Amino acid sequence: MELTEIFETLVKIPSPSLAEDRVADKIIEILTTNNIEAKKDLYGNVIGKVKATDKTKKPVLFSSHMDVVGDDSPINLVYNGNFIETDKKRTLGADDKAGVAVILKLALDIAKSNISHGGIEISFTKDEENSMTGIENVQFQEYEAEDVLVLDSDKLGNFEISGAGYTKLNISVTTPFGGHSGLDIADKTRLNAAKLIAELVCEIPQGVYKQDELGVITSINLGSIVAGGVDNSIYKTVEDKIERKNAAKYACFKSMSNLINTQGYAHYSLRSSDKNYEKELIEKIQQTIDEFNEKYKGLAKFEMEVEEHLPIFNKSDDMKTAEIAKIAGEKTQVKVNVQSFHAGAETHIYANRKNKFNKPFKPVLAGIADIFNMHSPYEKIDVESFKKGYEFIKAFFIEFNK
Repeated sequence: MELTEIFETLVKIPSPSLAEDRVADKIIEILTTNNIEAKKDLYGNVIGKVKATDKTKKPVLFSSHMDVVGDDSPINLVYNGNFIETDKKRTLGADDKAGVAVILKLALDIAKSNISHGGIEISFTKDEENSMTGIENVQFQEYEAEDVLVLDSDKLGNFEISGAGYTKLNISVTTPFGGHSGLDIADKTRLNAAKLIAELVCEIPQGVYKQDELGVITSINLGSIVAGGVDNSIYKTVEDKIERKNAAKYACFKSMSNLINTQGYAHYSLRSSDKNYEKELIEKIQQTIDEFNEKYKGLAKFEMEVEEHLPIFNKSDDMKTAEIAKIAGEKTQVKVNVQSFHAGAETHIYANRKNKFNKPFKPVLAGIADIFNMHSPYEKIDVESFKKGYEFIKAFFIEFNK
């Protein structure tokens, strides 16, 4: 099968998160009909293996996810010049079926070749786009490889060797005394929680906190502030069928303004590829909260909950795969960009797990095509970059086994 044929076969099968069985079955069919081991694990992820032809060499684990952003509606492909896209009624699913297609094509080609190699191990996961339950349920001890290439990036040549962790900060303020905004407004013991949460947010950093020559190391972003009489307005949205894009405006403008608020909340995302900087920033925020608690003692209470959403993907001391990628890039005319990235991926889970031999995985997030407008109906993939991406991965595998 040709690369684009595999890709088209996969993207025509809708596979929203936690509804990947049909595409998983097709993947297994493609592999097993070509005498390549493949099966589902207990969670529904797909495990595959091309057996080694040289036991003295090490295997490589290739990983991509099967789910896509979107529903189970039909996918109608459109060929627009050098791009494959849809009729704009739903997402294409190149994220991440482009990665799946490249791995399948590599497995098929290597299995039929006379190349001396240490084997290909395959992991196709469920639910990456939603909650990453697929990768969390992978049986890591079944894999012998240490080096992992996660093919899930939107730019050909990206070779990302570290990534930021993702921590959620939930901050709340409560006051003991509410009241009427007219009758009680002069009572200085009745502080407004909405005002206080806004005051606190003004003291918390926003945006980049630390960066270096590879990019942003640590950042913090305010996701939302919710306070006061919004509770009363939200109940009305069911009957009024407020569009999602107008929900925040509706909730704010329809909320009660004739009360002194007793509750306020702020929700943050904190991303960092350095645990020390993350700890430093959280401690600074906690110090600010402690100061507010002292300032408003007896009149308000400020609290923060810290929740790790995704662990840090630390750079490995072994840079072998990056050097091999540069050589493969030269051979296939692909510009390889070795870098860090400030987002989450399955690499973060691999980086914090161990293989069959209790060795830590050494993952990399690799880009194998130029994909545009991911997660939208305007998603499209550049076919020529896609083909070059496959040749790059194949050259990488051959070079790895020299």
